[in-house]
Amino acid sequence: MKNNASGQKPLWRITDSERRFILVLGDAIVATISVLISLYFWAMKDQWMDFTWQFLLERPPDWYYSLPFIWLLLLFELNEPKRAGRRSDTIRGITLSTTLSTFLYLLVFFISEPRSLPRRGVAVFIAAVAGLTYLWRLLYIRIFTAPAFLRRVVIIGAGRAGSNLAEEINKIDPPPYQLIGFIDDDKGKGGKKIAGVPVLGNSKMLIDIVEQEQITDLIFAISGDMQPSMYSAILRAKEKGIDVTTMPVVYEEIIGRVPISLLADDWVLRSFVDRAHAPDSYELIKRLIDVVGSVFGLIFLAAIFPIISLIIIIDDGFPVLFKQIRVGKSGKEFKLIKFRSMQKDAEKDGARFAVEDDERVTGVGAFLRKSHLDEIPQFINVIKGDITIVGPRAERPEMIAELQRGIPFYRARLFVKPGVTGWAQINYGYAATVEENAVKLEHDLYYIMHRNIIMDIRIIIRTITDVFGLRGL
Repeated sequence: MKNNASGQKPLWRITDSERRFILVLGDAIVATISVLISLYFWAMKDQWMDFTWQFLLERPPDWYYSLPFIWLLLLFELNEPKRAGRRSDTIRGITLSTTLSTFLYLLVFFISEPRSLPRRGVAVFIAAVAGLTYLWRLLYIRIFTAPAFLRRVVIIGAGRAGSNLAEEINKIDPPPYQLIGFIDDDKGKGGKKIAGVPVLGNSKMLIDIVEQEQITDLIFAISGDMQPSMYSAILRAKEKGIDVTTMPVVYEEIIGRVPISLLADDWVLRSFVDRAHAPDSYELIKRLIDVVGSVFGLIFLAAIFPIISLIIIIDDGFPVLFKQIRVGKSGKEFKLIKFRSMQKDAEKDGARFAVEDDERVTGVGAFLRKSHLDEIPQFINVIKGDITIVGPRAERPEMIAELQRGIPFYRARLFVKPGVTGWAQINYGYAATVEENAVKLEHDLYYIMHRNIIMDIRIIIRTITDVFGLRGL
C-alpha cells in the first residue's frame, strides 16, 4: 500500500462493522429486486394471472420468498471487508454461490414431483441476483475502497512493533487505512522511512501533524518506555476526537492474528487466560452443533465409505483408514481417524510436516485431500468428544514438543479442543516450517480469544465453499 499524505479529508470514517452493514444492506436490496424481476417474468408467462397482488399472494409457494435469505446466506463469507474489496474474490464468491444455489435447486427439483416447482421463477431469480450482485459489488469496490472513505492513520512508535505493523498493513489489498506515517521521539529516526513509511516528527509535533494531515486514528505501538510529552500529546489528540488504539488490537482486527513475536513473556497470564474463557452457553451450543453435525457427517460417511474404500484399495492397497496419536485439549492424547491419503511407509524416516504437493501423497490421496473427503471419518472423533468441528488443528505429540521449543506460547493452543476445521486452516493452509507454524499459531490464538457461535458458523461456511472449490486446507 502506498502512503497518502495529500491531506485529503475522509468523507466518512467507515469501520469494518459499517462496511459489513453496507454490504449486507446492498445485497438484501439486490436480492429483493431480483425476486420482483423473477416474479414479473414468471407472471408474463402465466396462463391465468398477470403480475398482480393476487398473483403474488396465490401463485408462488411460501418458500419462494425465502430465496433472498438463502442468497444472503450463501454470500455470508463475502461480507468480510478484505474479501469484499478484492475483485477476484468477489467474482469467485458470486460464481460459487450461483453454482451452489443452482446445484441445490436441481437436487430438490429431481426429488420432487413433476411440475411441482416453479422452474422459470427460480431460474430468472438466480440469473438476476447473480448479475445484479456482481454489478453492486463492483460499485462497492469502486466507491468504498477509494481513499476518501479510508481512515487516515499515524503509528505512534517506529520501533519493532510499529514497523512490523506497518509492514503487515502494507501487504493488505485493499488497504484498511491510509497509513500516513510514524511519530517517534527518537531523534535518529526523524525524516527517515521505516518499512516504506515516513517518520513525520516527534511527540511535540503530534497535534500539528494530526491537524495538517487530517488524521483520524492513532495506533499506539511503543513497547518500551514512553516520554511524558508523548503521553500528554496522545491525550490531547484523544480530546480532539481522534481514535486511539493499541497495536495488538489493530493487528488482531485487520489481520486476524495475534502478534506473538511482539508480545511480552507474561502475555499468556496477563491477557490470554482471561480472554480465552468462553461462556458456558457457548460451550453448550457448540457441543450441540458438534452432535448434530456429526450425525449428518456420519450418515455421509456411511454413504461414501464403500466407494472411497474400494478406490483406496485399488490405488494403494490396505489399510483404508489412518489412525494416529494426536494431542487434544489440556494435552490429552487420542487416536485421530482419517481416510488414508499417504503411502503406507510415509513416515519410515520419522515424523515430518505435510506440505503442499507432498510426494508421499497417493494418487487418490491428492483428490481426497483437495476435496477434504479424507477428513470425514473425523466425525467419529467429534461424536466421541475428542475434537470439535471448529478449533485448532490437532497435532502429534512429537511435533508439539519440537514446535514449543521454537515458538513462544505454542502450548496455549491446547486451551481448547482441536477441530476438524478452524480459523488457521481456512486462512493459511499447510505449514512446513517453524516460522509457518508460528503464523498458524497466531491464527489459532486469535480464534481462541474471539471464538463465538457466529465465528464458528463463518468458519464452517468458509470450509464448505473451499470444499466445493477443491481448495485443500
